[in-house]
Amino acid sequence: MNRKEKSEEIHKNNISYNESKKNIAFKDQNLPTLSRRDFLKLSGTGLFVFFLVGGRCEPLVSLQGQTRQREYPEDFNAYLLIGEDGRIRCFSGKVEMGQGIKTSLAQILAEELDVTLDMVEMILGDTALCPYDMGTFGSRTIKYFGPALRQAAAEARAALIELASTELGVPIDQLAIENGFVYDVKRPSHRVSYGQLTKGKRIERYLRSKPQPKPIETHKIAGQPLPRLDAMEKVTGQALFAGDISLPNMVYARILRPPTHGAKLKSLNFDELKNIPEIEIVQDGDLIAVLHHTFDGASAALKRIKAEFDVPSNELNDENIHNHLIKMAPPGNIIDQKGNLEEGEKIASQIIEATYCNPYVAHSPIETHTALVSIEKDEVKVWASTQRPFGVQSEVAQALGVPASKVHVFPVYVGGGFGGKNSNRQAVEAARLAQKAGKPVMVIWTREEEFFFDTFMPAAVVKIRSGLDPKNRLTFWDYTVFWAGERSSQIFYDIPHYRVLSRGSWSGQQSAHPFNVGPWRAPGSNTNVFARESHFDILASRSRIDPLEFRLNHLSNERMRRVLLRLADEFGWKPSPAPSGRGYGLSCADYLGTYVALMVEIDVDAQTGVIKVKRMVCVQDMGEVINPEGAKEQIEGCLMMGLGYALTEEIHFKGGKILDLNFDRYEIPRFSWLPEIKAIVLDNKEVPAQGGGEPAIINVGAAVANALFDKTGIRLNRLPLNRKGVLQALKEKK
Repeated sequence: MNRKEKSEEIHKNNISYNESKKNIAFKDQNLPTLSRRDFLKLSGTGLFVFFLVGGRCEPLVSLQGQTRQREYPEDFNAYLLIGEDGRIRCFSGKVEMGQGIKTSLAQILAEELDVTLDMVEMILGDTALCPYDMGTFGSRTIKYFGPALRQAAAEARAALIELASTELGVPIDQLAIENGFVYDVKRPSHRVSYGQLTKGKRIERYLRSKPQPKPIETHKIAGQPLPRLDAMEKVTGQALFAGDISLPNMVYARILRPPTHGAKLKSLNFDELKNIPEIEIVQDGDLIAVLHHTFDGASAALKRIKAEFDVPSNELNDENIHNHLIKMAPPGNIIDQKGNLEEGEKIASQIIEATYCNPYVAHSPIETHTALVSIEKDEVKVWASTQRPFGVQSEVAQALGVPASKVHVFPVYVGGGFGGKNSNRQAVEAARLAQKAGKPVMVIWTREEEFFFDTFMPAAVVKIRSGLDPKNRLTFWDYTVFWAGERSSQIFYDIPHYRVLSRGSWSGQQSAHPFNVGPWRAPGSNTNVFARESHFDILASRSRIDPLEFRLNHLSNERMRRVLLRLADEFGWKPSPAPSGRGYGLSCADYLGTYVALMVEIDVDAQTGVIKVKRMVCVQDMGEVINPEGAKEQIEGCLMMGLGYALTEEIHFKGGKILDLNFDRYEIPRFSWLPEIKAIVLDNKEVPAQGGGEPAIINVGAAVANALFDKTGIRLNRLPLNRKGVLQALKEKK
């Protein structure tokens, strides 16, 4: 079946699904939930196990960047369905966008229910079937949803054993499960399959007590490096993304865009479109679009619109933005502190100060923001490239003035997000246009639109003031971060007196920026780790101590020491104060409970200023590991992506005008950059599973900057470490 046939089959199934979904009950307009009876009617025959997850929490980041705890809804946070054929459907509000959760979540479920992985079917991000979820970001899927899913599977196992006890006439304590069967341990041939237990029945069962999940040491599926369930679909081109969906009578929309952020439409002329066949002009307030049954047809017509805009005056640019941000920063919030800075300064024999900066950085996913919306009699259907399906649901509902219960976001693969697809503007645009046009509308942003409307990683500044005593021990640490937020700024080194202050974040308080900013893979951490770990290398150099030794001298945290010592062994690190001329760089960090460290080796072309990263070795302790191979793949992807923000990626702008609108100007990592990469995942079953999709990226900027200093003796405190900056520094050094 090719992609077109698959899309048409999905459309047919959706029609059938829509008919069967009538009379679904909803609690309120914002958080849809099926009644138990209607869900069973919709899902067909099978064993459906409800479980309560009150008390299981995940962090919820507010607009001010403060973290608080949110409990999963007790009735619906996560659930599973065991069908007559013994296959198990697993539902999660998370989405698959390359991070591999389709496989790792299935491993968790298969492990607890003792079935093979091919017996698990994952349904992700379907707002009509899956439990409400905030979104897929922050390396939170396995860390927060995983335990709830594991507990649910344990309860399903217990319910199956209870049913089998009745079916087989055997006491519960005499039963066990194996490969989808419940059997009598005294007479193994006396058994019943999951499918036989549920055949012809719809069973709703609450357990009186919560059974414990399997001990980690008994796991046979979770913890194994298994191949990805979505691999075949993706390598053969069968995987469906939002732009692959096709509906009868659908049209493509090209939208009139302003030349700069903040520009206002002054005049509009459609005269040149009068003789173009098969186009439709739609205007809904400030939303003006041309519709055509082909994307190219809509694009050609859009170019014929004559529009004038008033462009506001704005003197900001990529050169003066950091001074502006410092001036505009709100009062600080103390994130972490200990001792007394004044006391620490009194015992310091030398004080070292430095300022570190990073620019705006784009997400630049290969798949641009895309959405298809079809407004039908009883339902609004949406297919969108998004990290927040339930966010799309509520935003589309609000735009159309309908209850959220009437908006159904269907699952599709997402071609990269990195935080940028938390924003759902394209889905709202498609919905508004579909409502006006009375037909399905597809909005696919061009690369230029993607760069223009991206919620960039915020430009940010870090100021550090620190002191060393005569024995080269840190006495105090005064750290202020402007606009990047607090993540990974907290202290894990042994420092007697310190204060960490955050002034502004990547969420909320965005009036200082000339355009929207937002989370970018490991939000805030790339900025904070670049500053802290660069500064630690400066302190080590001032002390004439090897950078690794200097860190270990300030580390009593055994978990981090274990990571660093394993890394040094894998890399072949030989102690030497920097600069040594070797081009070695080091950085380590704690990312929301995942301990990760990186060493790199680089070379520098003195004629061109180009930094070539030759090899990268990364060690990561993420607690329990569900899929070691998947974890290594995420590390490798993080390291390669990190070379972009470290070496080249930067948004240039003048006022509200974005100057980098395509890959001819904005350079992301290339295959030719690929260094030798070695990723090591430590086995640490004593710590619950932590995040793995983001941590490894946060050390890249600092490790490369430290390697540049070790190779050349030049210290660059502003990212990216591009050829222009390197050449200028080399010139000034002579």
